[in-house]
Amino acid sequence: MNTDPFDANSLMSRPSESGRFGEFGGRFVPETLIPACYELEQAFTSAWTDAGFRDELATILRDYAGRPSLLTECFRLSEELGVRVFLKREDLNHTGSHKINNVLGQALLAKRMGKTRLVAETGAGQHGVASATAAALLGLECKVYMGAVDVERQALNVFRMSLLGAEVEAVESGSRTLKDAVNEALRDWVATVGHTHYCLGSVMGPHPYPWMVRQFHRVIGDEARDQIRAATGADPDLVVACVGGGSNAIGLFSGFVDTEARLVGVEPAGGAAIRHGVAGVVHGMRSYLMQDEFGQVEEALSISAGLDYPGVGPEHSYLASIGRAEYPNVTDAEVIEAFQLLSRTEGIIPALESAHAIAWLAREAHTLQGQTVIVNLSGRGDKDVAQMMDILEPDGSGGAA
Repeated sequence: MNTDPFDANSLMSRPSESGRFGEFGGRFVPETLIPACYELEQAFTSAWTDAGFRDELATILRDYAGRPSLLTECFRLSEELGVRVFLKREDLNHTGSHKINNVLGQALLAKRMGKTRLVAETGAGQHGVASATAAALLGLECKVYMGAVDVERQALNVFRMSLLGAEVEAVESGSRTLKDAVNEALRDWVATVGHTHYCLGSVMGPHPYPWMVRQFHRVIGDEARDQIRAATGADPDLVVACVGGGSNAIGLFSGFVDTEARLVGVEPAGGAAIRHGVAGVVHGMRSYLMQDEFGQVEEALSISAGLDYPGVGPEHSYLASIGRAEYPNVTDAEVIEAFQLLSRTEGIIPALESAHAIAWLAREAHTLQGQTVIVNLSGRGDKDVAQMMDILEPDGSGGAA
């Protein structure tokens, strides 16, 4: 873990006193939540400068979550693409994704603050599963809000959350996806703030969440930087990660933002907030988001339940605005091909979210010949197999001869 708790000399340092990364970020919440946000900021600042708290978190990440995660070189995929590809294996963490890094940190913080209940939103279900897992581990109540559309396509994760003791509520309002789940979780927090901690699952929302969640995920980038230098003797030419809210990407980017490596965050074509959005306020933050001509938030569309979010974390907006990171997008069709490509060449089934990063790399490989690339494999694809079976084998043949 980084020895400087606030990374004062890094481009990705602590935000301003008002929680801003340049013009992005801030704290746009109802008056009733202002004290809760201040309390959380003070508690996190105290905890993150407390060696005892960070040692406890590091121990749980090692002994329970399975860190450090591996850096795997993909020999067959590299040969096919002409690019030296390494995967940062967040899919091997306990619960199957990067989400556990942040959730264990926030759950420990909630206990430190005297909270007895977690509330969380989830898209693909990975953050919900991680939240339910941490709550079970630490003896906390847990309620997870999930859009009804996502409940239908991620039934396995819904069952996993219930099995772990969490209450799962399907959100029927709005587009019935992640955006609406966030809205309901915020409403719950307003009503129960005295004993509830909102365990927000990405680098979005009001300050201090974007900063706090980044700090809990920077272990990804810190490990990957040391691992790639040990494997190759140098920094990579580029690092690539999928972006919805952007937590896995910001975690990886934090380890390389002060190197010469290109930073590439891949958005879904139907939810490209940075490429096609404009600056506005949503879910307590100012960031790029998809809006119509009347300023109404538009619905994001993606094959991946974890990426159908119309905005993006404010630090990503900042990195894009200063030209330090780039944010292309890929189509659902390209993602389907990439899902199969990694499975076929490396025997690793990626989450559909992570397959966005593979899809961009496969599409652009002809421009990257001979370069070294780290792709963040943010989650495993077990949760997506049934959905992909319906897409690839709609007749239910199972591919049998």
